[in-house]
Amino acid sequence: MKSRMFAAIDVGSNEVVMKIFNITTQSIERVDEIRYSLDLGSDTYTTGKIKQERVDELCRVLKNFSGIMDSYHVKDYRICATSAIREAENTHVLLDLIEQRTGMKIEVLSNSEQRFLDYKSVASRGDVFNRIIEKGTAIVDIGGGSIQLSLFDKDSLIATQNMRIGVLRIREMLYKLNVSESKYPELIEEIVGGQLEVFKKLYLKDREIENIIIVDDYLSASINCITSGQELPGCMEISAYGLFLQELITMSRREIIRSYNMPEEHTLLLIIAALLVKQIVQMMQAENIWAPGVTICDGMAYEYAEKSKIFSTGHDFEQDIIACAKNISKRYMGSRKRSETLEQIALTIFDSMKKVHGLGKRERLLLRLATLLHDCGKYISLNNLGNCGYDIIMSTEIIGLSHREREIVANVVRYNHMELASYDYIGKVTTLAPKSYLIIAKLTAILRVANGLDRSHKQKFKDVTASYDKDKLIITICSNTDITLEQGLFREKAELFEEVFSVRPVIRQKRKI
Repeated sequence: MKSRMFAAIDVGSNEVVMKIFNITTQSIERVDEIRYSLDLGSDTYTTGKIKQERVDELCRVLKNFSGIMDSYHVKDYRICATSAIREAENTHVLLDLIEQRTGMKIEVLSNSEQRFLDYKSVASRGDVFNRIIEKGTAIVDIGGGSIQLSLFDKDSLIATQNMRIGVLRIREMLYKLNVSESKYPELIEEIVGGQLEVFKKLYLKDREIENIIIVDDYLSASINCITSGQELPGCMEISAYGLFLQELITMSRREIIRSYNMPEEHTLLLIIAALLVKQIVQMMQAENIWAPGVTICDGMAYEYAEKSKIFSTGHDFEQDIIACAKNISKRYMGSRKRSETLEQIALTIFDSMKKVHGLGKRERLLLRLATLLHDCGKYISLNNLGNCGYDIIMSTEIIGLSHREREIVANVVRYNHMELASYDYIGKVTTLAPKSYLIIAKLTAILRVANGLDRSHKQKFKDVTASYDKDKLIITICSNTDITLEQGLFREKAELFEEVFSVRPVIRQKRKI
């Protein structure tokens, strides 16, 4: 049986955690877990920079982790950092310094990448996860700097939203107020209430949420502690959660430490997380809570097993990304029929040009997302469609995409409606590398041709085939409809395609008999 040892390290806001896994074709087994308390978040969230002494301590921790990995004969590992390092003003200096001193490279995750890994950590629970999300479900992912609320409907991820109300950030707010802890429940309700109310108006409406899945570092451990004898540990009804919370806020710190076997510095964070969940439960009127006790490290192991093809996963994560984009399009009044037409034509062209464009499966997904979101900018302005579409996409979370990938999609949507800017310009206003610019140019060229084939917005033909022949792309459409408009304006839409690929698109109409 195929087997690999893998280490996942999470450089979080309040802890550095390493989990070591034995991954086989049948399971992902955690063989060790090491935690080290290191409060990086307080520096970032209050001063914007991480102090040198904490960087020194992080380097010592990583070196120790490296020794432990050697003892387990771990060859493959991944280190990910989240908001504490992501939001620091001196991020790049920190990363270079740590790599020079430890030889270990830290990957800083965008928020959507971080939450996608957390989501995968829950999905790693297999049948239980799939069974729960069959009904209306929300994943409440509680971090130090922010929380992420993600909604599922009939197995599909339909919406996700980030809010900067994480437990460490709230703790720092409460410290500044200098009030007694008896006021914390009321203050937390005031801190988070406004944002939750906006979320409710935007995403819930007539949607019923039956289950809430919690991903965090404090509350989940406590819920699992008190439900350990159940058939499904970590699962409780809302009424039972209310009793647990009532008992928790009346306990002394010493009692919390003894009852839940946690460090003293985590006790307040546990209370804040529990009160946060109370507000979310009340907003969603959910019936059940499930805290599977997984973390981002489990998501890293799951993704490693996926990419290494050690085993195949049962959940289609790409469909979740697409479903999310479809819901964004719907929110901004996008045309579903036209998006489907553009998607079909654009992907047909993409697939026929594989030998020429040299792009892969991931870029195909980005093109697909651009077709779904191509007209979202019209919600704001019909005259400035491109820039408005760009702003909407860059301001909206698409879970599963990196910041770079989201920026590629946003630029493809923008330049589908505008003259493609040079890299000299894009390189100044973004952090995109020349390679990303080439992807933007290629995907934009394909989308423009697809757009030109449906210039009237009447979806005159969906039966489209394409074949590459030397310096031509022959696009054959099967339709008896008059396509004078499309043929007349196609040349203009095809100019960028010919410039980027040195291939001339040609329309051929095949009439139905």
